[in-house]
Amino acid sequence: MLKASLRSHLTLWFAGLSLLTLLSVGFYVGHIATEQMKQASGNALLNTARSAASLLGEQLRERQLEVYLLSRAPHLERGDLDNPAILKSMQLRTQARAEYAWMGVTDAEGKVHQAVNGLLVGQSVQQRPWFQAGLRGEYTGDPHEAVLLAKMLPGLPNDEPLRFIDFAAPIHNADGQVIGVLGAHAHWSWVTRIVESAAFAHKNSMPDIEALIVDHDGKILYPEALMGQQLAATDSKLQNWTAGNGFLTSMVSVPTPSSTALSWSIAVRQPLETALQPARLLMYKLLILGVVAAVLFGLVAYYLALYLSRPIEQLALSARQVQNNEPGAQFQLQHPVLEIAQLGQSIDAMTQSLLGKERELQEANASLEATVAQRTAALTQANAELLSLATHDGLTGVYNRRRFDEKLTEYTLLFRRTGRPFSLLLIDADHFKRINDTHGHAVGDEVLQQLAQLIQSSLRTTDFVARYGGEEFAVLLPEIAQPDTPEVVAEKIRAAIDEADFPAIGNVTVSIGIGLADPADNSHNALIKRADQQLYQAKAAGRNQVV
Repeated sequence: MLKASLRSHLTLWFAGLSLLTLLSVGFYVGHIATEQMKQASGNALLNTARSAASLLGEQLRERQLEVYLLSRAPHLERGDLDNPAILKSMQLRTQARAEYAWMGVTDAEGKVHQAVNGLLVGQSVQQRPWFQAGLRGEYTGDPHEAVLLAKMLPGLPNDEPLRFIDFAAPIHNADGQVIGVLGAHAHWSWVTRIVESAAFAHKNSMPDIEALIVDHDGKILYPEALMGQQLAATDSKLQNWTAGNGFLTSMVSVPTPSSTALSWSIAVRQPLETALQPARLLMYKLLILGVVAAVLFGLVAYYLALYLSRPIEQLALSARQVQNNEPGAQFQLQHPVLEIAQLGQSIDAMTQSLLGKERELQEANASLEATVAQRTAALTQANAELLSLATHDGLTGVYNRRRFDEKLTEYTLLFRRTGRPFSLLLIDADHFKRINDTHGHAVGDEVLQQLAQLIQSSLRTTDFVARYGGEEFAVLLPEIAQPDTPEVVAEKIRAAIDEADFPAIGNVTVSIGIGLADPADNSHNALIKRADQQLYQAKAAGRNQVV
């Protein structure tokens, strides 16, 4: 492991802590400034949107009111739609309001009787939405194109379709019956100029702002480049602002005339990058200041550490000389820093004491090391013997019942986790009590030893065999696929024992019960019980059987 000097540690710690502190402060202050800037910009956008919406709503109400008042004129109520006074009134209105592109009156069937500049006179407007809505009441409509009217208007390019918004109001006679409609088309550019004048009044204080007019479905009506797109912004009913999709956006409903179904909103938005630029510049300056301050702190810490580390380095050099039995080791016994002076004095005294006892310690260590090595070897051998006694059967040399239980639990857990099946063989020597009674227990022990050897020699290296108890052995088979199925392995064991010659006995047979692991088992005892039942059936079937 690479180790650094004291001066390096002090320098890095001082510089790192100062950098971490200043960067943390910089990020925190930058975050606060960003949030405050976002809040201020959002509120400014909200105020701008409210101002534009209020101004546009006021202008729409005035135009709607003008059309309504004209429709209520006395000469219209008398029912003479061709009265020249009607045309004069409309001409005065259109002259006073340059936003009107067309104004005229129709009868109840949609035929235009009179219109400013004679446009559309004699034509039917029965299918126009403004006429149909005007028969029912006051109407202010969404913008639309009127190519025919645009071509008829003087002084306008014929290849550029214009957009208009419609105003209409029903004409009633003295009896209250609807006898016609007074309609007017206003230039859509008049609406956009109103919005722009209100929104861009603060353009110097809010650069890159963009004003949009949105209909009730959230589709953009203005500007032309975004017309028809869906605006993802805050709900206009909340009268608030949101930050998303790279913009700070505020959207406010236009207070349109209550008698109309018009539902517009004014959205004013500004790129987040632009709105938060001052706060980010502040954060960058703070981060740069933090880096500069960290460098200065690091330089100061380096020279301070140099002053403290030189005498300690000299002490370390002298200590190494003593360690390597090199002559000329000198310890600084005086220093302005009390702790360094005390350290030098203590090391000098300790060195003198250690040098005198070095030979004695070396001899003692050599003797101790030899003793420890001898005891370690004996302990290792004893531990190995204890482990073998704890896990193996003393008579047969195979694993004992305790180790079998541990292995069976291990296989069961693995089976539940991976679904990998395994099987259990329970092997019991036939008529073993007769062997003990006839030939004695010493011969019985020799039979058990030979049985264990025959079982082991018939198994694969991955299989596990243990003495289950008395003359009974247990075998765990972790692999049960073809060709080495449990039945094949069990039959191989049975045949090997049946064919073997047992001194003083002759022939010995075994009965074998096979159990397969089942996912429905609550514990491994269920598997042992099944294998034991199969062993019982093998005994009942005449012994020397595999069931």
